Amino acid sequence: MKSNLIRIIHTGKSRLGWDDETYRDVLARETGRRSAKDCTDAELERVVRYMRTQGFVSVAGRGRRPSVAVGRKGMIGKIEALLAEAGRPWGYLDGVIERMLGEIKPVEWLDDVQVRKLMQALIVDAKRHGRL
Repeated sequence: MKSNLIRIIHTGKSRLGWDDETYRDVLARETGRRSAKDCTDAELERVVRYMRTQGFVSVAGRGRRPSVAVGRKGMIGKIEALLAEAGRPWGYLDGVIERMLGEIKPVEWLDDVQVRKLMQALIVDAKRHGRL
């Protein structure tokens, strides 16, 4: 778990545009240490929480974007944005698709109508939770 948290922190450092000095100052303020490898899991989690307050949204390790036909790429882009906003992995769609269709089916196998319904279900969920 520790190596995963360190990886998330270094990704956050890059996405937030922090230089090494800023990164080490944040580590020192949040944990009292200047190196992530010296921190405990709880301290690393505290740093990740702080990074999220600064605008970092972790999408690493969240699965892969499905490869779909050109006509569906726009809808997949919207689905990706909705998942990122909700902090959910691509795997979350497996459960949604199973509830919609009654069977497990990869996103790549869905037709235009099914992808549109999937996107609409995520929009309804986002509105329900105040994200739209």
